[in-house]
Amino acid sequence: MIDNLLYVSIFLIWAMLFYHMMLIQGGYYFSLRYQKQMNRWLERNQWLERIRDLPTVSILIPAHNEEVVIEKTIQSMLELNYPKQKLEVIIINDNSSDATGIIADSYARKYSFVHVLHNQPPVGGKGKSGALNAGLKIATGEYIIVYDADNTPEPNAVRNLALTLQNDPKAGAVVGKFRVINAEKNLLTRFINIETITFQWLAQAGRWFWFKLTTIPGTNFAIRRSILDKLGGWDEKALSEDTELSIRVYHLNYYIRMNPSAITWEQEPELWRVWWKQRTRWARGNMYVIGKYLFKFHKLNNKKIFIDLMYFLFTYFLFFAGILISHTIFITNLFVDLEISIGHVSVVLLITGFLLFVTEVLLALSIEEKQLTPRNAVVVLLMYFMYSQIWLTLIVYAACLEMKRVVFRQEVKWYKTQRFQEGATRKQVQNYQDKQVVPIRKYVERRVVK
Repeated sequence: MIDNLLYVSIFLIWAMLFYHMMLIQGGYYFSLRYQKQMNRWLERNQWLERIRDLPTVSILIPAHNEEVVIEKTIQSMLELNYPKQKLEVIIINDNSSDATGIIADSYARKYSFVHVLHNQPPVGGKGKSGALNAGLKIATGEYIIVYDADNTPEPNAVRNLALTLQNDPKAGAVVGKFRVINAEKNLLTRFINIETITFQWLAQAGRWFWFKLTTIPGTNFAIRRSILDKLGGWDEKALSEDTELSIRVYHLNYYIRMNPSAITWEQEPELWRVWWKQRTRWARGNMYVIGKYLFKFHKLNNKKIFIDLMYFLFTYFLFFAGILISHTIFITNLFVDLEISIGHVSVVLLITGFLLFVTEVLLALSIEEKQLTPRNAVVVLLMYFMYSQIWLTLIVYAACLEMKRVVFRQEVKWYKTQRFQEGATRKQVQNYQDKQVVPIRKYVERRVVK
C-alpha cells in the first residue's frame, strides 16, 4: 500500500517536472524570436507617423486605498509613448478612505486625458472585478488596457500592446511582461522576483510557443473592447478574475498572445503575512475557475482550454498532492519503519527532481538580462527548501477555505494587497524630481487641514 502511494506521488511530481522541462524549452525558443516579430510590426506601421490610424486606448486603473503608490503610477501614464488624443486614463477610485481620490482628481484637473471615477457603495468597494466593470462603462477606447495601482509601465508598453492587437486580428488579448521593482528589498521579494521571471518565461512564453495558450494576468494586458462587451465584462464572483476572463476569451475562438517587449514594473509584498493573504486569494481564485469550467470544458468552443484546465488541476491539486504524500511518507518513515521496498530509488528520484527544479529556474533566469547571478543561484536553492514548502502549506489552506465557501455558500471577499512606500530606484526618483511635477503631497496636506 505504501509503495503504491509512493509510486503515485513520484509519478505526479515527475509528470509536472517533465511538462515544465518542455515549457522552459519553449520559453527559451520564444525569447529568441519575439523581438524580430515586433520589429517587423514597427516597420510596417511606422508607428509614430500614422497617428490617424492608431486605435483609441482606454487604460483602467482600479484603486482602493492606494495613496502610497497611485501618484507614481499616474506619472508613468503621463510618460507613455502614445498620442494623448488617442488615449484616456481612467482611475477607478473604488470606495477609498484615504487620499487616493484627492491625488487622482488633482491630475485629472491638469490633464484632459486623465479621468477619475469615484465608485461608491453599494456598487463600489466590492473588489477589483466590480471596479473594472464600472470603469468599462465609461471607457471609450477600442482597446482596454488594465494596470494595477502599483504599476509603472515603461514608455513603450502601451504602444507595444496596442501594436500587437492591431497586427493580429486573431488575438483577442495580449499580455506583456512584468518585473518586480522592489526585488532587492529582502529575501521574500527576491523569491517573488525569481518566481515571477520563471512563471513568465516558463508558463506564459512556453505555453504560447507550444500551444498558443497564455493566461491574462491581473495587470499589463490589453483586450479588445468588442470582446469585453460580448462577454459582459469581468466575473465579479471570481477572485482570480484574470484567469476566468482568459477562458472566456478562448471560448470565443480568439487566442491570447504574449509580447515581452511591453514591460511594466510592479511592487510585490515585502512581508510574509501580506504575501500569504495575496497568494491565498490567487489560489482560491484559480480553484474557483477549475470548479467552474473543468467539467464543462466540452461545451467550450476552443478545446485547447482543456490543456490549461489540466495544468491548473495539476498545479493546485495533483502535483501538490503528490508532494504532500511523498513528504508525509518520508517524515513518517523517520520514526516508523514503513518497510518501503523502493526507498532508495525514491530518494534518488527526489534528489534528481530537486536538481531538475533548480536547472529549470536557472534557465528561466538566464533569459532575463542580469538575473543569472551567483546570488540568485543561492536564492534558488533556498527557494526549494523554504518558499516552495510554504506554498505547499498555502495550497492546503486555500483548498480548505474554498471547500468551506462551497459547502456553506459563503460570499467571496476581496483582499487588497498592502502597498509599501519604498520601492523606487534612485534613478527613478531623480527622474521624477527633474520633471518638476506638482507637489501633490503638499496639496493633499492642505486639503486634509481644511
